[in-house]
Amino acid sequence: MRSGAPFGTNGICMKESDLYLPLKCFLESQDYEVKGEVQNCDVMAVRGKEAPVVVELKLTLNLDVVLQAVERLSLTSKVYIGIPEKSNVLNRKRKHVTKLLRMLGLGLILIDCGKEKGGVTVFIDPGEYKPRKSKRRSERLLGEFEKRVGDPNLGGTEKRKGIMTAYRQSVLAIAGFLESKGPTKVSLIAQTLREPKAGNILSRDVYGWFDRVSRGVYEISPRGKREIQLWEKDTADITTEGQDVAGDAAEQTAEVARA
Repeated sequence: MRSGAPFGTNGICMKESDLYLPLKCFLESQDYEVKGEVQNCDVMAVRGKEAPVVVELKLTLNLDVVLQAVERLSLTSKVYIGIPEKSNVLNRKRKHVTKLLRMLGLGLILIDCGKEKGGVTVFIDPGEYKPRKSKRRSERLLGEFEKRVGDPNLGGTEKRKGIMTAYRQSVLAIAGFLESKGPTKVSLIAQTLREPKAGNILSRDVYGWFDRVSRGVYEISPRGKREIQLWEKDTADITTEGQDVAGDAAEQTAEVARA
């Protein structure tokens, strides 16, 4: 018994060859002449003078069958992958699988082995892929790259804690400033850190790191004091120009806040 292989309706472990007859019946119902195992192609179907159809059968949708199917594109533009109707990979990542196969110009056929006839669904037809460009997403990507200070993230690392984004860097800079200076007016924070969005960041308080002391005056919250420590190593290379503004300016604001 093959590890990880799906089971048929009778509870017996399926074989790739179990997919052949339902697919053959389906193709023959559309006037194709069908033959199996032709020059390393699992299934080949011919109808008149049309380009031949090639189908690679696999019990699970994996990289191996994708690579096999891509190789068959040198023979014909009508290449499909045939898999059992119940596919865990397709159920979990349907959108991503669909996009990948369309990008490669491959088709996908779902086969129900419990039905010799009528148990085949053409999920994707092969064809030229023309992705829609998203100007907004492209601008956001470039904007994040340009705004982010340094290179604080190792590519491919665990994201459970979160990654260092340009936004998080701005929040950390403000939190660090408030921790050292105490309650401060938004205008001075924006001026000192050269952060024009300081007011928006403080009012939204996405991470719960700030407390509003009075109108236009904020301080770091107890949660903020705890959680910014988790990012201490990550913030070592963040350069926030203007933090060393004359100390009396910050002190003056602190006095206003306490008044």
